[in-house]
Amino acid sequence: MATQAGLHTAAGGLVVSRQDVLGGTPVFRGTRMPVKTLFDYLADGLSLDYFLETFPSVEREQAAAVVRYGWQRIESELAG
Repeated sequence: MATQAGLHTAAGGLVVSRQDVLGGTPVFRGTRMPVKTLFDYLADGLSLDYFLETFPSVEREQAAAVVRYGWQRIESELAG
């Protein structure tokens, strides 16, 4: 979803993208931490706790909500 001047949001505003922040890479709102990094950690078998210890700028609630959002997207695509 596009909002103000070049700002795009997803996952209910938990994820933002702006061209002037990491070239538009989706990041957790209020950080410069790419959301992809969370999924990479999880895919590599690392825990959410380890991710959060490594990147303290991301709050547990943010990370958990983004993972839930991903699941909800998959579930809605399969239901539709």
